[in-house]
This record gives sequence, structure tokens and C-alpha cells, in this order.
Amino acid sequence: VQLQASGGGLVQAGGSLRLSCAASGLTFSMSYMGWFRQAPGKEREFVAAIRWYGGNENYADSVKGRFTISRDNAKNTVYLQMNSLNPEDTAVYYCAARNSLGVISARSGYEYWGRGTQVTVSS
Repeated sequence: VQLQASGGGLVQAGGSLRLSCAASGLTFSMSYMGWFRQAPGKEREFVAAIRWYGGNENYADSVKGRFTISRDNAKNTVYLQMNSLNPEDTAVYYCAARNSLGVISARSGYEYWGRGTQVTVSS
């Protein structure tokens, strides 16, 4: 599975961005696709995930109510709509995919990773 993330950029606090992640390859084997982020000097952390077949969504507490993950199976694409952005959301955002179930927020469970896309929120 190959993943290509896009949509990052610079936005003012309170603004919105939508990230996209296009998947190719053995997508039928995927169970979940997710988004993680890594700020400078910090560990990569879970943001959100969605079940590829079924649409169950999971979110980190820090983004609940502000971010929405969705998918378009026909396009093999996952989106992350980010609203009410604040400077603490500044990070490189990575999309990831996994074949297995288990702890959905665990970074170790994701077998496939895309290159990150930078999101910068100015105050």
C-alpha cells in the first residue's frame, strides 16, 4: 500500500484546512486508515482513524469536536477536515494504514506510512 498525503499549509488561528491521503496498492486488505502528527521535539501522536469498511471513527481527545475524518472508498482517499485550528496543532501530519485491528491509536500497529504534510497555524 502506498499513501500520498496532501493539503497542508499555513493558516491563521481559527482557520480550517483539509488534508487528503490517497491510497494505492492492496487497499482491500486495509482495516483502518489514520492520521498522526509530529510537532518539533515531540513524539508522533495519534490524531484520528477511520475503519476502511464500516466507517467507525476514532479521535484523540485534543481534536474531538474540531477535526473530522472521512473516507471515499471509490477514490481510495481519506480526508481530515480540521477546523478551529490553533498554534498547538502545528505539526507534520502523516497518514497511515493498517491491516490489523487492535489498539487503533497505537502507532506501532500501522504498517504503511505516507510522507508527511506540514501544517502551520499562526497566532
